[in-house]
Amino acid sequence: MNTDSYHMIGLMSGTSGDGLDVAYCHFEKNENWNFEIIRTHTYPFPEVLGNRLQRSHTLSGLELHLLDVEFGKWMGEVVHAFCKEAQIHPDAVCSHGHTVFHQPQHGLSLQIGNGYALHQASRLKVINDFRMMDVQLGGQGAPLVPIGDKLLFSEIDYCLNLGGIANISMEHQDQRIAFDCCPFNLLLNPIAQELGQPFDRDGVWAKEGSINPDLLAQLNQLPFYQIQGAKSLGREDMENTFEPLLAASSASPKDKLASLVEHYAIQISNIIKNYSNTASPSVLITGGGAYHQYFIERLDFHLSSQWNQYEASQELIEFKEALIFGFLGVLKLRGEVNCLASVTHAKMDSCGGTIYS
Repeated sequence: MNTDSYHMIGLMSGTSGDGLDVAYCHFEKNENWNFEIIRTHTYPFPEVLGNRLQRSHTLSGLELHLLDVEFGKWMGEVVHAFCKEAQIHPDAVCSHGHTVFHQPQHGLSLQIGNGYALHQASRLKVINDFRMMDVQLGGQGAPLVPIGDKLLFSEIDYCLNLGGIANISMEHQDQRIAFDCCPFNLLLNPIAQELGQPFDRDGVWAKEGSINPDLLAQLNQLPFYQIQGAKSLGREDMENTFEPLLAASSASPKDKLASLVEHYAIQISNIIKNYSNTASPSVLITGGGAYHQYFIERLDFHLSSQWNQYEASQELIEFKEALIFGFLGVLKLRGEVNCLASVTHAKMDSCGGTIYS
């Protein structure tokens, strides 16, 4: 095998909890790294499994371990079927897993999806548990994607991912930095569900709503936005901080959507303006939020149209995180850094992940 050429599968189960993204990708190292997304598919979670994953943080220790094995086996079966249908045999399967607890301040970030179960069911080499080494080195264990942004998308000024949570990465003072910006779909989708749809398609309802000044001010004043440097948001922050604030507001669902979108646009535009060293920076927007037209409008307003949105394919928008987890696995196989201390504020760069072969 050419040791500078890899065919990998990346698996991503995001905080939104809607399904498993599978991306079969080719990576090749010449002067720089190049990639190709060859085949992709999103597998919805079976209803019972999806419900258990959504409430995994409430399970007993035994129930959680059983779910860990069940989820790993299910992912392995999905990958085996994917490979059989495509007649492919990747070098490894690289899994993010499903985050149950993310408490780096306590030395913990737990992603379930058992590696041995995934390995046996897929019959392939597996790499998972990418976060824990960095957490033990005093880091946040997140975000992990910026090393991929640095090596695969070096020509772009800002990589903005809008999933359950919004995060951003960029070069600053000759090093890659990244952090979570604000929530995103984790707060928008439950409000859309109150209105009868799984999500607010194109942000139509948010656009119909009116911004609630009190709610917007309360959101913008939250302590998270005063933290400088490495910072990350998890489900616990939604439950303890953001959701109670939304619940206490008398604003209508559409007004809450409008206020959240304005809040997100303000926070993200501030970051881009504060870190930019060019008049019209390029921004790659990926994740489900890339289709939220009203958010894009409000971001453009707060940036005074002084930016360029990088044209991304639908596959890149929807599968960039799965792509990069495949790439993290490549770096792990090569014994190269796949987690940046400049991003997580760990004691040092590291090469995280556990290999099952």
